[in-house]
Formats: sequence, structure tokens, C-alpha cells
Amino acid sequence: MVGFLAEYMFTVIYLSLFVNLGLTLFGLFYKPHYIKKLIMLSILGDTLNMFTIFLGYRAWPTPTTPSRPPILLTYPFENTSVLVEFTSRAVDPLPQALVLTAVVIGLAVMVFLIFLGDNLFKHYGTLDMREIRRLRG
Repeated sequence: MVGFLAEYMFTVIYLSLFVNLGLTLFGLFYKPHYIKKLIMLSILGDTLNMFTIFLGYRAWPTPTTPSRPPILLTYPFENTSVLVEFTSRAVDPLPQALVLTAVVIGLAVMVFLIFLGDNLFKHYGTLDMREIRRLRG
């Protein structure tokens, strides 16, 4: 079982991300309650951030080649093979920067949507989108 998980962990994680993406899209479009939509939107953002981080990961460990962190032990470099190995194992920093930006923007959007939900509840007395649609006429 451990060998199977170690061998197919990358595939299992990708499949779970796609299942999570499908479930959150279903909840986002078919659940009528506003709070449930906010929860699904938060999970969708986290799933997309996780997917972006996985895109930037380069050296996925296998049972024959376990993961080693890319650490430079000597400087200046005597030969370029150390630098070549470091760049082949290091994680791409662009997805990390994008995810960090997305987390900050996602937090701001979530605060705005919670404020909007508070105003919806004060105005209509419910957060059920079907009921709000019926009350609007």
C-alpha cells in the first residue's frame, strides 16, 4: 500500500484536486444558500492555489529517487554541475508569488462578500438566494 501511494501520489493528488474542483463548482452553482456559496468559493480558491503550486513543483519523489531539498552548500561554485542540479530541483518561484498574491486578493474579496451577505440579510431577512429572488419580484 505504501509503495502504491509513493508511486502514484502525484496522480492521486491531481485526481483529488479535480474531484474537489468539480464538487466546489457544483456547490457554487446549485446550492441556493449564500453562506454555502461563500464556503464553496473559498474551497475553490484554495484548490486552484494548490493546483498552481503543484504546477511549479519540479522534482516529485519516486521510490527509486527520494526527494532531496535543493540546497547550495558551497559558494562560489567550483563547477557548474552544482548550479545545474540546483536549478533542476528548485521549485519555480513564479507560482509561489502568484499564489501569495491570490491569497491576499482572495481574502479581500471574501471580506467584501461577507459584508455584502450581511447587507443582504439586513435588507431581505434571509440568505437563501431563491427567497431573495422571489422577494425581488
